[in-house]
Amino acid sequence: MSSITPPDPSAVRYDGPWIHRDVHANGIRFHVVEADPAAGGPAMPTAGGPAFADPEAPLVVLLHGFGDFWWSWRHQLTGLAERGFRTVAVDLRGYGDSDKPPRGYDGWTLAGDIAGLIRALGYTEATLVGHAEGGLVCWATAVLHPRVVRSIALVSSPHPASLKRTILRDKAQRAAWLPNFLRYQLPRYGERLLTTADGAEIERLMRQRAGEHWSTTPEFADTVARLRTAIQIPGVAHCALEYQRWAFRSQWRPDGARFMATMREPVRIPVLSMYGDRDRYIFASTIRRGLRLSPARHVVPIPDSGHYAHQENPDIVTAEIAKLLA
Repeated sequence: MSSITPPDPSAVRYDGPWIHRDVHANGIRFHVVEADPAAGGPAMPTAGGPAFADPEAPLVVLLHGFGDFWWSWRHQLTGLAERGFRTVAVDLRGYGDSDKPPRGYDGWTLAGDIAGLIRALGYTEATLVGHAEGGLVCWATAVLHPRVVRSIALVSSPHPASLKRTILRDKAQRAAWLPNFLRYQLPRYGERLLTTADGAEIERLMRQRAGEHWSTTPEFADTVARLRTAIQIPGVAHCALEYQRWAFRSQWRPDGARFMATMREPVRIPVLSMYGDRDRYIFASTIRRGLRLSPARHVVPIPDSGHYAHQENPDIVTAEIAKLLA
């Protein structure tokens, strides 16, 4: 990898048993990747775009976390499609080959992105699956647009109100979570940190948070290389940091107070909360707090996994999501 010429956004359009599409929703263009729900691979394209064997199959939308992109869900993308679900992995606003507008990284807009995307895909509802910050978007969409969310599944993503409360009261969780969050608030410093040395900061974060077993595998090395390329796409580092910067700045503004008050409304749809049993970044106790805010929540530890359980132990995560969808 070279930092002389920044990667083109199309660099994340990897070949595989899926179809790359551009979908317009909430005023911007999203890069989405779909698997055929019948075969787990691409369907034959038509003049109007890709055709699917079963267009009535339930929709599942996969949302990645910080510094990531759709590739994070490659295992679930095909695994859930093979079980008969229309499965779509998304580059969130500002990431990968999706548009990178200067604004819109607040909880309200991000929830509107996903609600609009569901409708743009021709559905009235979907199950949302999110990792880390992608999970926070799941929580926000479920509260702000409840009619379009059938259920949500989360990987290492506590309820935002529960996370805030835990950070304030739990010294160990605060020590694990807060340092990186705070240093990324500095203007321009965070962008330089994420992009210098060909994205070495992304590899540092992944090695710090992944389980010991996965971090020694060839798949981990390949995934790290792809993420280091993706974070260097022009605009991605800044947009990725805007998610965290809004979360920080809004704490002292009316819009943030209003958002958090709204998020304290109970989520009454089915919720599956998964976490790696060796996650050193988001603790099990943090995941389990706030059950009153999602009374229909089922909490499942994923064995032999760190913060990236959906990649470290994908078969178990896919099977648990399939149970929720059933």
